[in-house]
Amino acid sequence: MTPMLESADAATARTSRPSRRPRLSRLRPGGAPPMWLVVALTCAGQFLVVLDVSVVNVALPSMRTGLGLSEQGLQWVVNAYAIAFAGFMLLGGRAGDLYGRKRMFLVGLGLFTLASAAGGLAQDDWQLLAARAVQGLGAAVLAPSTLTILTASVPEGAARARAIGTWTAVGAGGGAAGGLVGGLLVETLSWRWVLLINVPVGAVVLCAAAWFLTEGRAGDGRRLDLPGALLVTAGLATLAFGISQTEAAGWTAPATVLPLVAGLALLGAFLAVEARTASPLMPLGLLRIRSVSSANVSMFLCGSAMFCMWFFITLYAQNVLGYTPLEAGLALVPSSLAVILGSKLAPRLMRPVGPRNVAALGTLVAVAGFAWQSTMTPDGSYATVILVPGVLMMLGAGLAATPLASLATSGAAPGEAGLVSGLVNTSRTMGGSLGLAVLSTLAAAESAGSTTPRALTEGYALAFRVGAVVLTAGVALMWVWLPRTAGEREVVEREAAEGEAAEGEAAA
Repeated sequence: MTPMLESADAATARTSRPSRRPRLSRLRPGGAPPMWLVVALTCAGQFLVVLDVSVVNVALPSMRTGLGLSEQGLQWVVNAYAIAFAGFMLLGGRAGDLYGRKRMFLVGLGLFTLASAAGGLAQDDWQLLAARAVQGLGAAVLAPSTLTILTASVPEGAARARAIGTWTAVGAGGGAAGGLVGGLLVETLSWRWVLLINVPVGAVVLCAAAWFLTEGRAGDGRRLDLPGALLVTAGLATLAFGISQTEAAGWTAPATVLPLVAGLALLGAFLAVEARTASPLMPLGLLRIRSVSSANVSMFLCGSAMFCMWFFITLYAQNVLGYTPLEAGLALVPSSLAVILGSKLAPRLMRPVGPRNVAALGTLVAVAGFAWQSTMTPDGSYATVILVPGVLMMLGAGLAATPLASLATSGAAPGEAGLVSGLVNTSRTMGGSLGLAVLSTLAAAESAGSTTPRALTEGYALAFRVGAVVLTAGVALMWVWLPRTAGEREVVEREAAEGEAAEGEAAA
């Protein structure tokens, strides 16, 4: 039987506020839920968040027919979610630290579930787009809380590495399952169930989390940095909007250049504010911690290539090989299993090999898959153009993600855990958005407007070749920048403590 474990936050809360203990603590010795239940609930929340990034893709044609969406409107069905998700991520992470991780988990999941219902019942295009934006906001609040609750509840060491591996595998599985789940729901029910399916699942998880999870917060009572939150959210959202315009308008069009410049200016203003405020949303000293900065840059590069794999493979399967949406989803099932396998193998390899080496090894495996996929042909067989390269790409993705997430969170102080979790998710999401925009532009340019199977294949192949180059650069960066040994990790932890002390002296 799995032992019952309790986080330090829960223990402190029980000692200082005995009258506010959760009702369950009167029924359970020690007041903490079983570790497996905490892992299950946080993973369920993460699964829903990641699933909705990709699940709507196969439903877009049906949405256009049902609501009369334009081509740009179809683009924003995806972008409204992704922009709100990435733009509010840091705010969601800090809110969990300051106001309670369980509370933010419930708020985020509640918003996500209600918005899913509104989107599934939408009668006009603006209602669907607004619901997708609120879904993204709920996901931004929910996603950081899933990782911080997990790391606060599971002791550091092998148990935490396994838990993070499970969290990573479930999240990756959510992204991988999007095409299959979406295709199945569209073909058997309707496009509305792509969103409505979240309602019963979200309600069950919400009730279980409210009953079983214990509250915990690691903040020191500081108020939320609203100017910083508004600037970083507006900057990331504006930048993401500019990125989303590149495929339709090109990189030099005013509709692309103006939001890109404005987004960068807003992010610059955010950094200036954070350097001067007494209670910053993102203490800039975090970026001086080697494990935090190196792991997030590595996550950004990996996300910029690996996020695009599902997009281009799905298009290739349907537009070139003639698969139906459901057949395309079924074709990616082995890849889905591979990413889960990689995520579960990573914790077992991290102890004897080291997290840096596991991350680099996983990325090299993904490079091999991308290089193989770039040899696709218009008449290739399933085994050679989808199965084997897809398994290699996603096995590598699973192997790399767990050690990178573990390194990023291990270097942060407990009070900054939610923020670092938000940074990890933001790095991956923004990397994916930028990578998809760039690679889509390159693929479209290579196809030169032609929709013949050969022209489309050449465009997709170029996207995979560029992805392989980006991941190769990521391997080199990991090798020279990520912490290498246990001794270096001690240095990282000492730097974190010194950074906290310096910030305290500056504030005083």
